[in-house]
Amino acid sequence: MKLPAEVKVPSIPVVDKVSLPAKSTALIVVDMQNDFAHPNGKLYGPSSREIIPTIRALIDKARRAGVRVIYTQDTHYPDDPVEFPIWGPHVVKGTWGWQIVDELKPAEGDVVIEKMRYDAFFGTPLDHVLRMYGVRQLVVVGTVANICVLHTVASARLRLYDVVVPVDAVAALTEFDYVAALRQMDYLYKATLTLSSGVEFA
Repeated sequence: MKLPAEVKVPSIPVVDKVSLPAKSTALIVVDMQNDFAHPNGKLYGPSSREIIPTIRALIDKARRAGVRVIYTQDTHYPDDPVEFPIWGPHVVKGTWGWQIVDELKPAEGDVVIEKMRYDAFFGTPLDHVLRMYGVRQLVVVGTVANICVLHTVASARLRLYDVVVPVDAVAALTEFDYVAALRQMDYLYKATLTLSSGVEFA
């Protein structure tokens, strides 16, 4: 079977503004770690570095409003038999590459969730933490759009969280992967897509 050389991108709606209740909203920062978002990282993607200022601004906005900030930290042991055959060794626990980039370091009171697979809910206490704090709405940012961001958005929607994704605060390794991820988030999981400047906390 020959695959089409060109594929037309379907319309992907991006709304101007989204207002979220601060008390029941969390900002999820996905995998903004040195191995992904620093030029010396093992799986560095330039677009992951480019979104750092945008995520920084969203974190500051969230903290001012009293919105809970939660980081996911992709975490592997030196002999990971599942992902290393695919991607090679990366974010090995305790290494420099595993650390969250300096520009986005967690502050006191933030939650850090270590995850071993793409989905931040799989095998982690994330759902329990969110429900414990009465969180029902999530703003999801970070990298990589079509892998860990998409799988986390999917898992959140399947757990009936309302999910907002600022499209200028997620990054992918290619333009195709980026657009494909946004299409799935909108079409399949009914996440709300917007710009980071359109996210408001009430």
